[in-house]
Amino acid sequence: MESDKKTFAPRSLDTEVQYLKGVGPRLADILAKIGIKTVRDVLFYLPRRYEDRSHLPAIADIRPGQWVTVKGRITDLDSKSTRAGMVILKATISDRTGDLTLVWFNQPWVTRKLKGYEGEVIAYGYVKDVHFDMEMHAPEYELLDEDDDPEAFARIVPVYPLSEGVSQFVVRRAVASALERYLEYVEDPYPNDYLRKLKLRPLRWSLSQIHRPDSEEFRLEARKRLVFDEFFYFQVFLALKRLETQVETGISFPIQAMGKELTEQLHKVFPFELTGAQKRVIKEIWNDMERPHPMNRLVQGDVGSGKTAIAAAAMLAAVRSGFQAAMMAPTEILAEQHYNNLHRLFEPLGINVVLLVGKQTAKQKAAHKQRVVEGSVDIAIGTHALIQENVEFKKLGLAIVDEQHRFGVMQRAALQSKGFGNPDVLVMTATPIPRSLTLTLYGDLDLSVIDEMPPGRKPIKTHWKLLHERAQVYKGVRKLIEEGRQAYFVCPMVSESEKMLAQAAEELHLRLSKMVFNDLRVGLLHGQMKPKDKEEVMEQFRRHELDILVSTTVIEVGVDVPNASVMVIEDANRFGLSQLHQLRGRVGRGNYQSYCLLIADAKSDEARERLDALVGSTDGFNISEIDLRLRGPGEMYGTKQSGNLDFKLADLIKDGALLEVARQAAFDLVRDDPQLVRYPDIRKKAVESRPESQIVTVS
Repeated sequence: MESDKKTFAPRSLDTEVQYLKGVGPRLADILAKIGIKTVRDVLFYLPRRYEDRSHLPAIADIRPGQWVTVKGRITDLDSKSTRAGMVILKATISDRTGDLTLVWFNQPWVTRKLKGYEGEVIAYGYVKDVHFDMEMHAPEYELLDEDDDPEAFARIVPVYPLSEGVSQFVVRRAVASALERYLEYVEDPYPNDYLRKLKLRPLRWSLSQIHRPDSEEFRLEARKRLVFDEFFYFQVFLALKRLETQVETGISFPIQAMGKELTEQLHKVFPFELTGAQKRVIKEIWNDMERPHPMNRLVQGDVGSGKTAIAAAAMLAAVRSGFQAAMMAPTEILAEQHYNNLHRLFEPLGINVVLLVGKQTAKQKAAHKQRVVEGSVDIAIGTHALIQENVEFKKLGLAIVDEQHRFGVMQRAALQSKGFGNPDVLVMTATPIPRSLTLTLYGDLDLSVIDEMPPGRKPIKTHWKLLHERAQVYKGVRKLIEEGRQAYFVCPMVSESEKMLAQAAEELHLRLSKMVFNDLRVGLLHGQMKPKDKEEVMEQFRRHELDILVSTTVIEVGVDVPNASVMVIEDANRFGLSQLHQLRGRVGRGNYQSYCLLIADAKSDEARERLDALVGSTDGFNISEIDLRLRGPGEMYGTKQSGNLDFKLADLIKDGALLEVARQAAFDLVRDDPQLVRYPDIRKKAVESRPESQIVTVS
């Protein structure tokens, strides 16, 4: 055992971990591999799961398809090398009732550890049936004689996340020492009456029970407190961030002074009646724009809910107030579509709209930039080209970011920085976001939801067809085309590579144009094509010079062809649920009944559940909740790569209700004490919990 140096160390949570009883310098170096350097790190290094060793099953009672923990002795050890050079270790673990085979692949250190070991072993893993033999592949395991506290065996035991060279024994020893000697130095930032009000346990009790739970009930209560903390500090940070914008001086657009004139012009732009949801959201935006503080609002709406009308209403108010507006879209196809729509809508009112995208010639770009900086252009639509250093505005008062989830905060800020003072910011997305994700990804923004579809839209009929039914699908597509409609065919996402996607689309185009529909006009669109060629193909499809458009997911966002009434998605099981919903949204935009046909041989339960969900619902918000449950927030919104949503315990899927409580508590606290003068520790933890640079989404 390492020497105990605790008497020479100051008693605080910042004490180096080497001074904990039973740790010392050598084990401290090992713990540093997993980020544990101080006593505070130890106490807040939380288990990732638990084993209830008070109720271990007998091996004879175990069945394939179970995640189980077993205890026994190693009775046989066999290591073999395959022709491919892989080393396979098989160990037989036995108790009084039977045997189970443990299998490890290319882990020679396991052989060294188990060889000659005569004590008991604990193993945890998934049990499979392999040729009528039960096997547990790559199990976690422990040698029980390493634990010098045999009384702690028959209880709920924490299992910590580890890296190679760090054992559960080392972490548990450090945790036990930290709880015994340093728990009293943990200070709870919440007053007792606050804890009682929110029905939360004290922090010291919660840390003790999360590491060494006396019961499952106590473990869950401890978890609730620590999950609340994770949510609470993050929401306090967002509340402080929102407060900053509310005290900043922004533009007060004189909307009320324009009165009926502005409303009448909006009616001229849109001769049809707006939905109740659109009117409500426009009112919320105009109210924000009239306030003397910068607007920061997120507008969510399902595909086809009419966000363009919302953006146009905000732009009209800005332009008629004497300011410019800009709208940034993630793709050139979407930017061009916005430009075409807004130019057509605003031209009768004498409002000038210009397009700025990367494919334009240097001469075109220079001319457009000059008009923008001179102020002869009222509205600029573009892609990332809008935020280049040499793009300047004369008086930008409103910045709109479309499909916000495809941009990061820095890109939004870059557009905002080109504004006149502190311009208003409106971000929009046609990708419905579950409420729990909205409160974390966009919790610093005010939220508007377009929860009503324009009248006359017929729900899209969605069908899942198996591979052998492909001929039937093609027959149905032909019938619709003969009735005057058009069709999309989307190729499977076989690779993240644009080149691979292009090849897949080319192969599908060749098969359809030369064999299946050789008498029809079949076009091809993918991301590897030159911008000019992509634009020409889309224009041909819009003008009905093509009957079928074979495409990659480049059409996922923003493409609007009302005459297209059928979407065929080949190998649909390769796509995510939200992406399938977005692709389906490319049809159903006209007065005709539209169809989405999913061709897929879904072998996994998750793939089948995705396809069943799409067939059973056209509600994007309902679909997004299912997608969140199936994939988790990191996979769903790419946040694993951006460092966001890295909560230790909190789960946005099952802890959504607690997130609401934490958010309300956080915003109430900041409203009551805007600078958190009475709660300096909370302010410090909140600012440390999520630096602004981390709140970035990627796609």
